[in-house]
Amino acid sequence: MNINRLINAAQEKELPDLVLKNAKIVNVFTGEIISGDIAVTDGIIVGIGEYNGKNEKNISGKYVVPGFVNAHVHVESSMITPPVYSVEELKWGTTTIITDPHEIVNVGGCVALANILDVAKKCPTNYYVMLPSCVPATPFEHSGGVLNADDLVKFKNDECTLGLGEMMNVPGVLNCDSSVIDKLNAFSDMVIDGHSPMVSGKELNAYVCSGVKTDHESVTYEEAAEKLRCAMAVLVREGSASKNLKAIISGVVKNNIDTSNMAFCTDDKHLADIRKEGTIRFNVKKSVELGLSPIKAIQMATINAARIYGLKNIGAVACGYKADLVVLDDIEKFSVLDVYKDGVPVSEISTDFNAVYDESMLKSVNPAPLKDNSFDIPKKDIYNVIGIVDNQIITENIIMTDEEVRNGLKDGTVRKIAVVERHHATGNSATAYITGYGLKHGAVATTVAHDSHNIIIIGDNDNDMKIAVDELKRVNGGYTIVKDGKVVDTLPLELGGLMSMKSADEFIPLLDRIINTAYEMGVNRNIDPFITLSFMALPVIPKIRITDCGLFDAEKFSFTE
Repeated sequence: MNINRLINAAQEKELPDLVLKNAKIVNVFTGEIISGDIAVTDGIIVGIGEYNGKNEKNISGKYVVPGFVNAHVHVESSMITPPVYSVEELKWGTTTIITDPHEIVNVGGCVALANILDVAKKCPTNYYVMLPSCVPATPFEHSGGVLNADDLVKFKNDECTLGLGEMMNVPGVLNCDSSVIDKLNAFSDMVIDGHSPMVSGKELNAYVCSGVKTDHESVTYEEAAEKLRCAMAVLVREGSASKNLKAIISGVVKNNIDTSNMAFCTDDKHLADIRKEGTIRFNVKKSVELGLSPIKAIQMATINAARIYGLKNIGAVACGYKADLVVLDDIEKFSVLDVYKDGVPVSEISTDFNAVYDESMLKSVNPAPLKDNSFDIPKKDIYNVIGIVDNQIITENIIMTDEEVRNGLKDGTVRKIAVVERHHATGNSATAYITGYGLKHGAVATTVAHDSHNIIIIGDNDNDMKIAVDELKRVNGGYTIVKDGKVVDTLPLELGGLMSMKSADEFIPLLDRIINTAYEMGVNRNIDPFITLSFMALPVIPKIRITDCGLFDAEKFSFTE
């Protein structure tokens, strides 16, 4: 940065590189809307007022707001690579992404983390990384990589690193597990993200005392409010599977509480959904529809997130800040007219990223051969059955008798669900029952199975389930649907079994097709067929999950009997 140039351009001793004329500028510091010009030099805002420039564009009274910040996202869940994903975010005005790459790191360990940090520097957005704190998420499953505190510290000083990613091992924190405490101590001088669904009272107090600063897992206003009172920053989540915004923002509006320690995030959102509505722009629009003032919503989407994560030159249309700007038709519907990144129109940004991925990430699906009885479930009098909750990633622990399970298997309300270890060919697998998924006949499977990303399968017969596993091995990961012994459709995700190397335009029709096929086969239309399935393996979210080691009670943090 040439400070002399910025100082001179601010005084018009030399002409700014770009001036956006006649804008209505949303000032996130005062809450005002100010009419004026925006002067930019070297990608930095150097003046607000009346300016002439080398290049000028008349905004004609349209609104200009800061580029949006997605405060917590797992880019891998979009199923495209970071540079391609960044372009999709930019189109809707998100210029800064704060990502936790624990999905790919659970597959590839330190090699994958180093690879992602290298790729981050080639992305057209501001691409920041929170180093994954829980690889694996728990000791109750097998992952491709294992990272301890010493491993993480090696990446602490990377220019893209902001802190420690979501600390999902709440019991480890509360019980002062030495490996967990080592990680917390190593990053006590940086931001530490939290992950504390349904944690409250003294346990929440203890969790906050560990140094955790944020949480994105609140599903009700009451839960969010308690965390705000504990000085946690609440990241309001609206993704494809977890839709928590309405409940939280409705409570915020009703109770007229302060929003300065709140921001927006998506956590996980399908690419097709992003194409339709954007990410943070959608959260802002929906919040305004629920009664939140446009200014507060914009602050949550910009300066609040920047302050929470210590980003000093991001999140405002003000002197000295990056010229990351969104031009809007209005501040009610939030129709995006144009986006600038570092003062350059998004339409002019090169999409030739030259990102290189480690070869090991392209050959990461290695399950052991299945046995004839791999998906057998021992007969019992009663079973713990995973109950899917519509539009949520939490589950219910439903107790069923053997007769109820058999009847459910016949009428289609109960299906088998299994997880097969796929990283080291250990042969580990577990099978249980699930209800609420709605598949009529066949099998649905994926290598996207949070967070260790083994193979997870739902089906009504063992043969189709086995064929699904073999198909995912053949294509090095992805989504697949099998029926009557034949593969109906497969969407390869060859990078770590999580992401496609295709462009967004190539990928979206394939994704739409396989999702529609799943619905046609009877999958519950109130859930996403694959995102919901992927979360059934995540043992840190209540109430009950399945890993390659068995059926897991996420409230007791132990396996069921």
